[in-house]
Amino acid sequence: MSSTEGVVLVIGCGMRPYREYLLSSAAARHPLWLFNASELTWQREYVRGGTVLDVLDREAVLGAARELAETTTILGVLSWDEALIVNTAHVAHELGLAGASINGIEGCRDKGRSRQVLTEAGVDQPRFELALDEQHAVATAERTGYPVIVKPRGLGASIGVVLAEDAEAVRDAFRAAETASLIGATAYQGGALIEEYLTGPEISIDGAVVNGHYTPLFIGRKTVGMYPYFEELGHIVDSADPLLGDPRLLETLAAAHRAIEFEYGVTHTEVKLTERGPVIVEINGRLGGDLIPRLAWYATGIDPGAVAVDVALGRQPEITRNAADRAVGVRFGYPTEDCVVDHVSVPESRPEENGVLAAIAIVEPGAVLRLPPAEFISRHAYVICAGRDPEDCAAVLDKATAEVQLTAHPLFSSAAAAG
Repeated sequence: MSSTEGVVLVIGCGMRPYREYLLSSAAARHPLWLFNASELTWQREYVRGGTVLDVLDREAVLGAARELAETTTILGVLSWDEALIVNTAHVAHELGLAGASINGIEGCRDKGRSRQVLTEAGVDQPRFELALDEQHAVATAERTGYPVIVKPRGLGASIGVVLAEDAEAVRDAFRAAETASLIGATAYQGGALIEEYLTGPEISIDGAVVNGHYTPLFIGRKTVGMYPYFEELGHIVDSADPLLGDPRLLETLAAAHRAIEFEYGVTHTEVKLTERGPVIVEINGRLGGDLIPRLAWYATGIDPGAVAVDVALGRQPEITRNAADRAVGVRFGYPTEDCVVDHVSVPESRPEENGVLAAIAIVEPGAVLRLPPAEFISRHAYVICAGRDPEDCAAVLDKATAEVQLTAHPLFSSAAAAG
């Protein structure tokens, strides 16, 4: 073996503005090897080595993992990319590493399967049915009662999720959800889930699971918009969130992970807080997206990349929390219409003066941004801000967001432009 220390294999990396902090913190915990879809550039400073391949091709990933294992000790494997967590589970199984189990990951990835398994286990779920065509979707919605949620089977980040209040809206929403599903894995394409609409705030909880034991790490409170869609406009993580000690919520989370047979890994679970109690919206077999783990790092002191590595190595993670109460949030900039970007400017990061921890333009001039349902997550910038508590943090975010400037021109079709 060329390495007696061994590496943790990371499958997929993600965009630098969203995921560099995770790769950096994971690398500080243990040497890494990266499987990536393109040549390594900025990632090189964080990894011992890398392999370029089609990370969506399971056989290619398994073959590359076997080949790497012939020369380098692989001690663990992880991914924070929704599209790659199933392949990651197969690598863990193939190499005999700690992992969620293939069943556990499929229980996250296939939303229809997750609903069925959790319902059978007595974990509170929305009423639901998988519809395979528009007529079936309308019939299901009428049995469930309007309004309903229409969503793809295998996507995250609220992509393709639509609120429908009548039959015509259900047909439109079904087409939007089914079309959105085409960007995901083939196994989860076709049809859409029709679900009961639940009232109440929605939260997310990132947690660590070691040998089947679930430990909550941090809670995010989200803001959504762009009715009837559910674009995630921002999140706030409060180090003193009282729900971290709520026994009913914690038992619901533990029961849900037991039901889907999730054994090792980190998860990002979305929960509705309803009048009847906490209801699982979905379990994602990875760390949260939208920079939520980065917010938690700032707010709580918990290092999410290090936790992911610890769990991938099959050991209980080291969790150190800040003593001081603090809330940290992110707000994303969206255009008001479909457009072509000319320029984006963001406020300066001066934490002691304006509370802004980071402000990043995430598109280049010439980028095309389209709003739902044409595209989802069409963002041009984000700001991360800190406050004494969630209300103070929200006020700082409001001020910083107002300082983000997008200069753009409307996007017209070629036919309209010719006219």
